[in-house]
Amino acid sequence: MININERTWPTKKPAASLTLPFESRQKSRLRVMLDNGEEAGLFLPRGTLLRGGDCLLAEDGRVILVKAAAESTSTAYSSDPLLLMKACYHLGNRHIPVQIGENFVRYQHDHVLNDMIAAFGLKVKHELAPFEPESGAYHSHNHGGHHQSHSHDH
Repeated sequence: MININERTWPTKKPAASLTLPFESRQKSRLRVMLDNGEEAGLFLPRGTLLRGGDCLLAEDGRVILVKAAAESTSTAYSSDPLLLMKACYHLGNRHIPVQIGENFVRYQHDHVLNDMIAAFGLKVKHELAPFEPESGAYHSHNHGGHHQSHSHDH
């Protein structure tokens, strides 16, 4: 089993990849299986949030690429920004993690939330998709789909 202790910049081509759902990408300590079948242990600083595209450094020097797994999500679509803002407000008021795009809001699948959001007039689809929610106002890692600086003292 290899140990993975830190996030890194991809200074060289990744030697392996690790595909995880959002719930697992929030954990600092986790036994995982790399996509090549190799067993690994994550021992990251507390509070580390992994995003698809992040790179990790194994103790043996290998770079591991993190991939966001496709998971059961609900995606509400609208071309009306006001409807999207209302949906985001009501989901946020329930402390639901959301991924916000130009014409959609995505959250982990929940039929009760789907009914609530559809009642606002948004079209809701159940999809298997990578889930990359907003990191929150107080989290120093605000990716928003783009990589920012990788501080190691989260």
